[in-house]
Amino acid sequence: MLSCKTMRARVTLLLASILLPVVPAPSLAAGAFAMGKCGAYGQAFDYPAENEARTAALKQCKGNCMAIIMRRACAAFAVDMANPCGAHGYAVRQRISASLNEATRECYKFGGKACVIRAWACDAKG
Repeated sequence: MLSCKTMRARVTLLLASILLPVVPAPSLAAGAFAMGKCGAYGQAFDYPAENEARTAALKQCKGNCMAIIMRRACAAFAVDMANPCGAHGYAVRQRISASLNEATRECYKFGGKACVIRAWACDAKG
């Protein structure tokens, strides 16, 4: 028979293992979004490092493209469908809705007439 002290120690260990929060494995949180002329884009998310994400996004984008980094966030790219090689806008925000809205606003701000979201991506917890 177990002593009261031993029983109490086992119950404490059992409760601690049940009640302690589970620590998730570290998530991959590097992402990049590349944009170019005439609606060209590339995206990469959940990479272990920013330079790897940037390289992957630029590789997908056709032409002379620039890349922006997403750090546990969302990126959106809007183009003017009346002239896809004209005005465009992009944004990186913590929530997808904010990035979509801001990218569209930026497109209109730079002269777009019929701005629409061309592409979007979220990285890790974005």
